[in-house]
Order: sequence, then structure tokens, then C-alpha cells
Amino acid sequence: MRVVIQRVTASQVVVDREVVGKIRRGLNLLVGIADTDTEAELEWMARKCLDLRVFPDGEGGRFDRSVQEIEGELLVISQFTLYGDCRKGRRPSFDRAATPTQAEAMYKKFVEKLRASGLKVETGKFGAMMQVSIENDGPVTLLLEKENVELP
Repeated sequence: MRVVIQRVTASQVVVDREVVGKIRRGLNLLVGIADTDTEAELEWMARKCLDLRVFPDGEGGRFDRSVQEIEGELLVISQFTLYGDCRKGRRPSFDRAATPTQAEAMYKKFVEKLRASGLKVETGKFGAMMQVSIENDGPVTLLLEKENVELP
């Protein structure tokens, strides 16, 4: 599973000229699901997104507070292109991305886990062409990755 975390002052997603998700201060999460992801990766990633300290405490701009601590908001966008492999040829390969059916189910579970925090969680529309407006704060952009690795 891969998530691009962006600290934002505001973010919104539009589908067919209609705003379907909009937040103020918080995190914009672009979410890619791999074909090998399980509930364990979802749980780890949700906890990490909620607990990661990327907001300043107001004194010196250090990363001292999480989105939960500032009572921020979350905008969660599905993004299978995070599993695009561009190492060969001129067109990305998406072999590692989950199938749309698998990815949608996992994406919905991930959103549910985030909503359990009590924070406002908005989403895009799975599988739709979306226009995402992001007011990156800082800018602060991080890539989180949690792979399901089976040990022999």
C-alpha cells in the first residue's frame, strides 16, 4: 500500500464539475492499493496517517502534532497510478496495482478506519476522473509505503 500524504490548508475534489469532497486544514491522502495488500497493511497505514506528526506546535515550525491533535480534516483520494512502474518502455505498467474490485473494497475499509478516529473524512469518487485542488502547506509531502512481505 502506498499513500502520498500532503499537509494542506485546504483541498477539494471535483467530479463532473461537482465538488464531491472538500476539507480545510488537514491532510490530503492519495491512496494506492497493491494486489497483495491485506487488512494488516490497511490498519498500519490508517494508524500511521492519523498519528504522524507533521503539523507545527506553533513554536518554531517543528513537526510536533498529528492531524488528530490539531483536529484536522482528511481528504482521501484513490490513486492506482501510485503503482505505475515506469522503469521499462515509455508507458507505465500497473501490474502491481490491485484489480478495481479488490482496490475499491480495500479503499472503503481504509476510509472506514480513518473515520473511526472521529475526524471529518471526505473522499473522491472511486474510479472516476477527478480534478483535485490542493493547497499544500509548507509544502509538506511524504510518501508512506507498507508492503505485504511474506517471509519464508
